[in-house]
Amino acid sequence: MRLDKFLWFVRLAKTRTLAQEIAEAGHMRIDGRVIDRAHAAVRVGNVLSFPLHGRVRVIRIEGLPRRRGPAPEAQACYTDLSPPPVDDGRAST
Repeated sequence: MRLDKFLWFVRLAKTRTLAQEIAEAGHMRIDGRVIDRAHAAVRVGNVLSFPLHGRVRVIRIEGLPRRRGPAPEAQACYTDLSPPPVDDGRAST
């Protein structure tokens, strides 16, 4: 399955265009290999790491979705291995 399509189907990107931009930015890795093409192939077992919304996301692909379904269906297609967000020490009040 194409990388951009996967990101869009599992709701990590709001639009397919945004998914293409994320993939082509040159900051994404598939199993440690730098990827700069939206059409790169992803398979079950691949580990993706990429910056998204101010943090680094690391996910392992558990299944390839057939469609862009509801969030619970999308989340079942990957396991989030991301490190916890860093606490900058500021208290929110």
